[in-house]
Amino acid sequence: MIEKITYIETENTNPYHNLALEEMLLENVEKNQCILYLWQNKNTVVIGRNQNSWKECKVEFLEENGGNLARRLSGGGAVFHDLGNLNFTFLVHKENYSVERQLQVIIKALEKFGLKAEKNGRNDITIDGRKFSGNAFYQVKDNCYHHGTLMVNVNMQDLSKYLNVSKDKLKSKGVDSVKSRVINLSSLCEEITISSLKDKLFEAFGETYNCTPERLDEECIDKVLLQEKIEKFGSWDWKYGRKINFQYEISNRFDWGDIQLQFGVKSGVIDEIGVYSDAMEQDFILNLAQLINNTIFNKTAICEKLSKYQCKEAIEEKMLNDIVDLIKEQDI
Repeated sequence: MIEKITYIETENTNPYHNLALEEMLLENVEKNQCILYLWQNKNTVVIGRNQNSWKECKVEFLEENGGNLARRLSGGGAVFHDLGNLNFTFLVHKENYSVERQLQVIIKALEKFGLKAEKNGRNDITIDGRKFSGNAFYQVKDNCYHHGTLMVNVNMQDLSKYLNVSKDKLKSKGVDSVKSRVINLSSLCEEITISSLKDKLFEAFGETYNCTPERLDEECIDKVLLQEKIEKFGSWDWKYGRKINFQYEISNRFDWGDIQLQFGVKSGVIDEIGVYSDAMEQDFILNLAQLINNTIFNKTAICEKLSKYQCKEAIEEKMLNDIVDLIKEQDI
C-alpha cells in the first residue's frame, strides 16, 4: 500500500544526468513509496536498451547538430526529445506497481485542461487516436519504474529527422510517417505549457494516491554516486556498444517488435552475437544473446539452445516461438 508519495523535478537537460538520476531514484525508492520524477532532455535521441544505435539513429548528423545519443535501461523504440517534451517516471516497489493507476495521473491531469486521454495498445497514450505519449517499463529486483514522454510543443520537423524509422514499423502502425500519428498537447489546448502541465500532474498525483506529495530536492542526492552513473550513461560502451564483426544476419518484424540477430562465426561456432530489438522485454533479449553464444552455427543447434529458455510470461513464450520459427526458415 502506498503511504508516501514524493515528487522531484530537475532543471538539468543533460540526458546522461537525467537517466543517472532516474536509476538512483529506482534503487532507493522505499517499499511503501511512489516517486514521480519530471525531467527534460535537450535535443536527444533516446534508444531502447537493446537497440542498435547506428541502425536506429543518424548518429553523425545528430552530433553535427549538437545533439546527444542516449541509451535508457528500459526496452522499446527510439524517440527524439527536445525542450517541447516533458518526461515522467513513476518509481515504485513491485507490490504497489500499477500501470493503470500511474496512467490515471496523466489522464486526470489532462482532464483538468478539458482533454480526454486514453491508453492505446500496450504503451501509448492517445487523444482521438493521436499519440502524444509513449511509455516503457523496467524492473530491477523488487523495484520498478514506468516512464514516458509527454509531447507538449515538440518541433515536429526534428521529430523524425534524426531517426531511421523502418517502413515495416510504420506499416504495422497503419500510418505513412511518424508525424502523421502524433500530436502536440498544446495544439489541442493553448493553456498547456510545460509549466502548467507540471502543476496539473502534481495535483493529479496527490488526488490519485490520496496523499499529499512531498518534494524531494535534488541536492539530497549522493553526488559522488550520481556522477559515477552519469559517466556510465555517457560512455561510448553504454551508448554504442561493440560493433559485431558479423558474417550472417537475420531480421524480421513481429507484432511484439522487431528483431535483428548478427552472428560472428569462427570454425563453425558462434563466437560473437548481437541481438537487437525494440521489444519491451529487455531482459529476454539480453538473455537470448547469452544463451546462443558459443553454439554451433546451424539452425538445429540454435533452436535446441533456445528451447531450453525458461519463459517467465506468455509474451516471452510467443516471442521465443516466433524467433525459433524465423531461424528454422533460414538456410543455415
